[in-house]
Amino acid sequence: MERRQHRLTGRTAVALGATLATLALGAGTTGCSGRGAAAEGVRSGGGDPVALLTGAADTLRAAGTSKASTAMEMATGGTRVTIRGKGVYDYAHRLGRLTVVLPDDPAGAAEHRPITELLAPGALFMKNRGAGVPADKWVRVETATLSDGNLVTGGVTDPYTAAEVLRGTREAAYVGRTEVGGTPVRHYRGTADLTRAARHAPADVRRSLAAAAKGFATAEVPFDAYLDDQGRLRKLRQRFSFVNGRQKTPVAVASTTLLYGFGAPAVVALPRERDIYAGRIAQDGGADGA
Repeated sequence: MERRQHRLTGRTAVALGATLATLALGAGTTGCSGRGAAAEGVRSGGGDPVALLTGAADTLRAAGTSKASTAMEMATGGTRVTIRGKGVYDYAHRLGRLTVVLPDDPAGAAEHRPITELLAPGALFMKNRGAGVPADKWVRVETATLSDGNLVTGGVTDPYTAAEVLRGTREAAYVGRTEVGGTPVRHYRGTADLTRAARHAPADVRRSLAAAAKGFATAEVPFDAYLDDQGRLRKLRQRFSFVNGRQKTPVAVASTTLLYGFGAPAVVALPRERDIYAGRIAQDGGADGA
């Protein structure tokens, strides 16, 4: 008996990503050798900004876990909406759990149910996805098959992947000292290149970043990054240019990630195979992005 594949890939996955975005709109090197020097550079206000930022993902892995809040702002046709997420992340195992809230419909329709998202190496799991998916089932998407590498698709940017984008930092400058959530931080501003980030990223992230480098309107990602005195990312705002599949004009997407509560428990249990939906995914509003 042929075993059914409980995954979404290729055309269906891209369409699923475009649907979520449309629903909202309608509504260095790897390794840790430089980590200590990077943290010291942040504390002292010195150090090469590019070197500090390209090591940000390594510093998060060393930090272990944290709480996370995300906001993804999109603007098109004069309409601006924000998708918000909140949860926890385990950087050592690259596992996260976020509750994602879509904005209310402008027409005043009933608000959307929150979507539970599980982030894992190479995969995105979504529950309460709607569009014909049973309430007790999860939808699984292979992130490397998405044209944005899941930097935009889920309505949130995977916090660890967001940090991996900084491996592609080409230029950066120190802006000054400020605070994020009451924590003293140093503000850096620069531009990362997704192709460069993919080249230097660990293997389990490389394919997703490579897909994003090809799928976005431009591989360049302007950003503002805020590091605490231990060199940990506290806030990261990245700007993408995304083609959502229903129109050819790029959509401006600004993704903001806040990290706090380092060391907080972050137990993430992935769905069992029998709990993953294997049926056809309805495409709301006819959004077929392939």
